[in-house]
Amino acid sequence: MTTTPTLPSLFVSHGSPMLALEDSPAGRFLDGLGTAIGRPRAILIASAHFEHPGPALSAAAQPQTIHDFRGFPPALYALRYPAIGSASLCARAADLLAGAGFAPVRDAARGLDHGAWVPLLRMYRDADVPVVSLSVDPMQDAAWHYRAGRALAPLREEGVLVIGSGGFSHNLRELDWHGGMPADWMTAFTDPLRARLLAGDVDGVLDWRQLPQALRNHPSPEHLLPLFVALGAAGAEPAARLLHASVELGSLALDAFAFEGRAS
Repeated sequence: MTTTPTLPSLFVSHGSPMLALEDSPAGRFLDGLGTAIGRPRAILIASAHFEHPGPALSAAAQPQTIHDFRGFPPALYALRYPAIGSASLCARAADLLAGAGFAPVRDAARGLDHGAWVPLLRMYRDADVPVVSLSVDPMQDAAWHYRAGRALAPLREEGVLVIGSGGFSHNLRELDWHGGMPADWMTAFTDPLRARLLAGDVDGVLDWRQLPQALRNHPSPEHLLPLFVALGAAGAEPAARLLHASVELGSLALDAFAFEGRAS
């Protein structure tokens, strides 16, 4: 008799859409991450670019590849990620969320935005793993997203890889296009946030707005919210492992973490 191994939940920083094409430390890391994790039964990915009031789940049988960006090379717009959806995972996730007091909706028209398909293209290039996308709600706080993740924790024991895709820092107005040293104002925020994650300080992580330069790193919260979903999906007493850390354009922190805990 075989059993399905319990998977960690993941947070990955997807950075620029050019991550899909360019050779970079973050891209090379993602190239190996799928092999390191193994092939899951399905993937539930919470993307910073899927915003909805309350939790929404993509329910399309064949979700379209959404090119939700402007001004990039034609080669990027030519890319497709033809993964199929999963009606069973969508229904299971909706049931878990409803059981935790949420009111999830299923969106049959929703495709995969670049927060979902860009990292998945690097992780599982063959697009042979079914994918369901989960929204974030910028009107809700970190604790709300953590609670949503906790509701989804049983999926990890069912062969589902739960991923939060966002950015460890995300201030596009202050990027250094000359690629200088990491900005002091960025590390003033990312260093203590990383330390709190690795120490298992959940309350401290959820109180991220009190960290130095928090709102300069995240003028709007949507790119950090997937982190809290992934942290919650680890279950009780989550333990974090830092899988990758690199910085692009001076202030774009591309940290990635794996989380493991007790599902119940």
